[in-house]
Order: sequence, then structure tokens, then C-alpha cells
Amino acid sequence: MRILHTSDWHLGRSFHSVGMLGAQATYVDHLLAVVESEGVDLVVLSGDVYDRALPPVDAVELADDTFARLASSRAQVVVSSGNHDSPARLGFNARLADAAGVHLRTRWQDVGTPVLLEDEHGPVAVYGIPYLEPDAVRTAWELPTRSHEAALTAAMARVDADLASRPGARSVVLAHAFVAGSAEAAPRMASDSERDISVGGIQIAPTSLFAGVDYAALGHLHGRQTLTESIRYSGSPLAYSFSEAAQTKGSWLVDLGAEGVRAAEFVEAPVPRRLRTLRGRIDDLLADPRHADAEDAWLQVTLTDARRPLHAMDRLAARFPHTLMIGFEPEGAVRARGPVMPRVDGRSDIDVALGFVAEVRALEATTEEELLLQLACDSCRIDDDRDADFRLGHQDVG
Repeated sequence: MRILHTSDWHLGRSFHSVGMLGAQATYVDHLLAVVESEGVDLVVLSGDVYDRALPPVDAVELADDTFARLASSRAQVVVSSGNHDSPARLGFNARLADAAGVHLRTRWQDVGTPVLLEDEHGPVAVYGIPYLEPDAVRTAWELPTRSHEAALTAAMARVDADLASRPGARSVVLAHAFVAGSAEAAPRMASDSERDISVGGIQIAPTSLFAGVDYAALGHLHGRQTLTESIRYSGSPLAYSFSEAAQTKGSWLVDLGAEGVRAAEFVEAPVPRRLRTLRGRIDDLLADPRHADAEDAWLQVTLTDARRPLHAMDRLAARFPHTLMIGFEPEGAVRARGPVMPRVDGRSDIDVALGFVAEVRALEATTEEELLLQLACDSCRIDDDRDADFRLGHQDVG
């Protein structure tokens, strides 16, 4: 059986204000092409179909079109929900979708009930484990602790019990969780774009939970990971933060033989635009010919000028039109040890405002900026006077 493992589509998500729906639609076209060209028998989508529980209409329309096209393809499809999905919304009409070959598994109550498939080597039981919030199943499953490990342990106990009743069947498990070989390895696996799922600081589940599974198709982490030959993350098909700039995006093409995983190949996804990060003084960045390859990339820039440059975004955009983020870390500056409470007692509004400008950019406000700030402060006082007159007027009427 040939399996295509994907996850974390996050339909409806933007990349730093850039809409990604077009790129997501292109990925879907790529996915369907791989299904046909590689003779895929089973597509598994391990959670986070949508970016939020109440997705925008255009994201729902893309998902609807995607599932309809997959239902018409040569492959069976199993989808589980992630921590960004609404289980009820994603799982709507699940029984009807089953008949079309798109199996939506979003309810914890259904954990341990497989989708049963066949190949030339016999039966394959596919178990979809949705994202399990420990508090949602703690009472029903009598969890000993409030942790993701406890919830996944209980889920896998149900999978193992069902699998034991199917001698000779091979198993595929979809799970949406943070799984790692050790707590020390976990920080190296994460990306900035993943939502924290820790419960009381406990979010890691061990790989040993899936030791008896022929293939574990994991979702949640946005970078591809090979924990063992039979336990993998596909990662997200698109980058959703600059921390993923060095990652290769795509999906796993897994051949499941008579004895388990026979081969696994990573199929790269289309890249809508490359990501780059640059660091340096603004004049150097604008003049250095070595940065020519960054001119067409989505860009994160960290400026190291001694003082924050004026109109930095406009100046950078002249050479790098796809600059999305600017940070400021002046060379030689001493990092603040923590938040400092400014002294405001006895200071005028304009004095506080000017002090703020000087503090955040290490540069005094220009004459024009000072006049604008003075105008803003005066406008606020005018509004305060009107509010006071309004309140007095009401008191007079009373």
C-alpha cells in the first residue's frame, strides 16, 4: 500500500499579512497530481486542516473542493482534526463522507475504531486520533494525570485493544501531538508558527507510545521529522514563520509492505516564494551585491545601526520589495534586563511622548515629529474637555 502523509495545511492562514490561500490551492493541485502520478492508495492528513476553529468562507470552500477532488481520485482518504480545528465543524457530515471514501475522524469517542482497507498483503487498519485536549477526556478515560502523554496513552490502549482482535492486520495511526524521543530534543523540533499545546507545562509525549504501530503519521510540528523509520512528521506544506526558512516542505510517500514500512521518500511541495533573513546596517544591506538573491524573497531584516534609521521600511522596500518584518538590534547596545517603569509624575504629556521616542529608537524626535506629537497631545486634551463638558451638562439636567 502506498501512503501519502501530509498535515498542518492551516487553510485560511496568512504569512505576516500576506494571504496564502492561492499558495494553499497550488499545494492541493500538487497533492492531487502526486496521488495520480505515484499511484497513491491512501492519503492521510494528520490535523490542522484549518488555521482556526471558525475558518473564513474561502478556506472552507477550498477544503470542500479539495475533499471532493480527493473523493474522485484513486486514493482513500483519512483525516483527523488538530488543535486549530473545530472537531464538530471539520467532522460535519462525517458519515456521509465515509461513503465517498473521505473518512473524517474528529471525535475522541471514536478512537480505536479503524478505517479498514485491503492490499495484496491483507488488511490494513487505519486509526485516526484527533488532537486530544487532556481536560476533555480526563474524566471519561479516567486519566491518571493531566497531560498529553496520559491522553495519548489512553488513546493508544484503545487502538492496541482493537488491533489485537485483528490478527495479521497492519496498522497506520494518525495523531496530532508533540511527540519526541526526549524532552531535550523537543526545543530543536519546534517552529515559531506552532501554537503551544502545553498543559501545566507538560506537552511532550514519547515515541514509545507508537512502538507497536506499522506507521505513525504525526501532525502538529511544522518541520518534517523522522523520529524512527515508522514514526514521522510530514510538517506543514508551506512555511508559516521565518523560523522555517531552512526547512524543506512537502509530504512523505510511504510504501507499506507485508512487514511494515518498506520505503519512505519525501516529496517536495511547490514554494510560493523563498524566505530569507538579513542582518546588518541598512546602508550596507542596500549596497551589498551579495544580497541580490534576496530581492525576490519574503524577507525578515534585523538592522544593527547604532541608531534606528528613519523610514527604514520604505528604504528597504526600494531594493527588497517583499520585506515583511524589520527588527532593530543596535551593535554594542546593552540588552535591557527587564521592563523599566518610566517616571511620568510631574512630566507633561509631550515630555513623556518625546522621552518614549528617544528611548525606543535611541534618537531624539525631529522638529516635525515633535510638532506632530504636540498636536496629538493637544487633541487628546480637547477631547477630555469635551467629555468633561458633556458630563457636567448631564449633571445640570439632573
